[in-house]
Amino acid sequence: MLTETIELTAFAPGTRHSLQVQRFGTPGARPKVYIQGALHADEVPAIVVTQALSRHLKTLEAQGAILGEVVLVPYANPIGLAQHTLGHHQGRFDLRDGGNFNRGYAELAAKVVEPLRPQLTQDVARNTVLVRQALVHAVDQLTAANTTQELKNTLLRLAIDADIVLDLHCDTDAVLHLYAMTPQSADAEALGAALGVQALLLAIEAGDSPFDEACARPWYQLQQWLPQFPIPMACFGATVELRGETDTSHALAAQDVQGLCAYLAMRGVLALPQPTGSAPAPWPVALCEPTPLAGSEPITAPHAGVVIFHRQPGQRVKAGDLIADLLNADTGELTPLHCQSDGLLYARCGQRWASAGKRLAKIAGTSLARTGKLLSP
Repeated sequence: MLTETIELTAFAPGTRHSLQVQRFGTPGARPKVYIQGALHADEVPAIVVTQALSRHLKTLEAQGAILGEVVLVPYANPIGLAQHTLGHHQGRFDLRDGGNFNRGYAELAAKVVEPLRPQLTQDVARNTVLVRQALVHAVDQLTAANTTQELKNTLLRLAIDADIVLDLHCDTDAVLHLYAMTPQSADAEALGAALGVQALLLAIEAGDSPFDEACARPWYQLQQWLPQFPIPMACFGATVELRGETDTSHALAAQDVQGLCAYLAMRGVLALPQPTGSAPAPWPVALCEPTPLAGSEPITAPHAGVVIFHRQPGQRVKAGDLIADLLNADTGELTPLHCQSDGLLYARCGQRWASAGKRLAKIAGTSLARTGKLLSP
């Protein structure tokens, strides 16, 4: 393992932030995998998993079992790790301006399409190399006016030429689920089966350019804009939600590392040792079918009140089921909140006091067709 420390520019005197980057395997080998944890810095189960993964990758590297290259950033947001207000960790939003650390990544396809147009041919392998080179060059040209923007550019530079990009997060109170792009449903289903996810949410565009889409979506856009040239979807990106904020057990981390490594072995990144004379284990059976992110139903509070849930994450619901009551603090009246969709309740909020409009729960369904920005703020 090679460890690199990247110092971010100090935009104020006396401050310092740095990233730790761990590299396994042979630099430049394919497939290249990029994995990062806790971009939303208060989603700390991801750090438990990345550190457990680091230990396991060291063992595999000593055994010569890493065939490609793995770039691991155990904690992707040193800025957010340091943000505390009145005793509460604030790791999702930048306290400087309220910006979400997992939104607003540079959209690179528009920057590279015209330079690529005269270079591309009918050779798909050559086109893949050219696109990767163009994307790397485009990231290198990005500028930053503050530390958060520099962090985003740095993370994108580490990942933009990878074959696989996995961004490890968690929700507040949730079962294991993941987000990916619809054109990459086969890869997403394989990863989901390996990890045992209970909800798999797909979209062409989730909105606001989250990190995984900033890496994978340029390939889809270039396919659409340059249909005369063979351009593969050469980067698979996914956001993996590692259950809820309090799910920080060693047993769960070991389970997640096993699933991640099984998927990477299937993709040819790792050569996992097999007991002598034993047949390879069968691929895990998927626990869910993919559903459109546009069909994910948010249960929101129509007014302020105390939330009283009737359903747990992981429970299947039918349209019309009672999900929660909202208790009016003035009158004591209850407002029942019902779902419109059949599906799986895969996440819910942690706080039990809700302001008007607060998203209380999310259901993976198929009957809705939301448009616009599909992710939580």
